Amino acid sequence: MKKITAFLRLARWPNLLFFALTQWMFLYCIVNPIFSVSHLQPNIHGLIAFLLILSYVLVAAGGYIINDYFDLNIDQINKPDKVMIDTFISRRWAIIFHLIFSFGSIGIGIYIDNVSHVHLLGLANFAYGLLLFVYSLSLKKKLLVGNLLIAFLLAWVIIVLTWCEANQFTLSIQHRLINTQKLLRYTILYAGFAFIINLIREVVKDMEDVEGDRRYGCKTMPIVWGINATKVFVAVWLVVLIAILSLLQFYALQLHWWFFSLYCIIAIIVPLINAFKKLSNAKSPQDYHSISTLIKIIMFTGILSMVFFKIYE
Repeated sequence: MKKITAFLRLARWPNLLFFALTQWMFLYCIVNPIFSVSHLQPNIHGLIAFLLILSYVLVAAGGYIINDYFDLNIDQINKPDKVMIDTFISRRWAIIFHLIFSFGSIGIGIYIDNVSHVHLLGLANFAYGLLLFVYSLSLKKKLLVGNLLIAFLLAWVIIVLTWCEANQFTLSIQHRLINTQKLLRYTILYAGFAFIINLIREVVKDMEDVEGDRRYGCKTMPIVWGINATKVFVAVWLVVLIAILSLLQFYALQLHWWFFSLYCIIAIIVPLINAFKKLSNAKSPQDYHSISTLIKIIMFTGILSMVFFKIYE
């Protein structure tokens, strides 16, 4: 039982559920309603939707495992109570699990390519897993590159759903532009939100883990630029995100989306302002961990906002 629990913690099961929820909600609340208006069936539906979501859960799990494999020494300093490899799970089995999950994701992608109108999903899943491996091996230790990459990979979880539907727009000339514009607009909105919020969180986590990273020669932003400059970087992105979301409310209010605006202000914008305030006073790893947790909650509430597009559309 301990090994099962350790394995679930190693694979970050709450994060995997978040991946699945994000993709499912984008499909159910945004993609499906857009296609139903045009009486078209999306490529990603039913069993295919389940398999696509499963493929990204698997590749993400493989990424988390290989990340902990390469970070074993650092994690023994930064978070010794959370180290699973060499405590409950051997390094050999960590590699085996990583390979099974990664190749399982590629296999599912190839299968979807063969039974649907989706193209190159197998290749995309292979590239996704490869980038996670390279990130864990070396890029996460470099200044900003790793942060930008992981933020993009998390945004890709949403982008890939729109990419899989690209050929559908050629099936209906009458509705092509309407569908394209609306779906692309929502994709940019949520992928952009995912990119910025995850970039912020990754840098905050670097500030939390600075001691172990410094000891093993990492060149993360807090080590190269210093904590104060890194705080300014995070603060700028928080202000940018708050400004974008605030402007979005003016557009929503013009459409009389009152509950959507109220939700965004209470559940997303106000917590972001709170994170900004916490950042200025943060000094210890515990402070940065608290900010990271708050940002994770904001990510969750941001994804849940998709339900309003289902309601209003």
